[in-house]
Amino acid sequence: MTQQTRAIAVFDIDGVVRDVSASYRRAIADTVEYFTAGAYRPTQADIDRLKSEGIWNNDWEASQELVYRHFETRGQERSQLDLDYPTLVAYFQSLYQGTDPQNWTGYICDETLLVQPMYLEQLSTDGIPWGFFSGATRDEAKYVLERLGVVSPALIAMEDAPGKPDPTGLLAVVHQLEVQHQLPATTPVLYAGDTVADMYTVIKAAALQPQRQWIGVGILPPHVQTTSDRCHNYTETLKSAGAAIVFGNVEELTPAQIQGLI
Repeated sequence: MTQQTRAIAVFDIDGVVRDVSASYRRAIADTVEYFTAGAYRPTQADIDRLKSEGIWNNDWEASQELVYRHFETRGQERSQLDLDYPTLVAYFQSLYQGTDPQNWTGYICDETLLVQPMYLEQLSTDGIPWGFFSGATRDEAKYVLERLGVVSPALIAMEDAPGKPDPTGLLAVVHQLEVQHQLPATTPVLYAGDTVADMYTVIKAAALQPQRQWIGVGILPPHVQTTSDRCHNYTETLKSAGAAIVFGNVEELTPAQIQGLI
């Protein structure tokens, strides 16, 4: 890939770099079940429906919202519920990270990597700078990236910017990469994510920086790839939210594909 056609690739982490169906999503289901006293355990499809609204990227907030909606179906107002958000977050984290903050033993330890180091190395070889914008906490994002051998990457995490679909974090990591690689402010950007919120983030970034090409790349998370119908429906959801193309795995976003998209 030549200097003139170089692009910036930014990746979401959850559902793109790592499979979170047995970790974050399991923690959502367990948390909702706990705070509804066992009356409701959301399915993967229930969680997908919530996230398709495009504003529930934060899994703590998603868990809280599912609890609220459960009780609303039973005629209770959320304002009347004694649901303490910090307590909910602490319970969620005790499942996801484990109870020892110095030695994680929770669901995070069960995550499967969806990317191999060679993929990122190939992007670099072809002159494509890359970084990450994730709604995960910085420690949780670094935990998985270190498994890939990625140290000190361009990374914007939960603590660094407002949650998606606010584009502030995406713009920030793009700026980091521009400075690092001395790129013009018109360099095309591809953002690969697995949710509606990710695609909305690209649309909002494009509205703020229309001088460059912004491309939303949808990635099918593993939990929707169990049947062809779920794959199709999820693909259509991502495309309706703004994805220019949808892949079953982020490694399909090769340098050649990037060249074709820009």
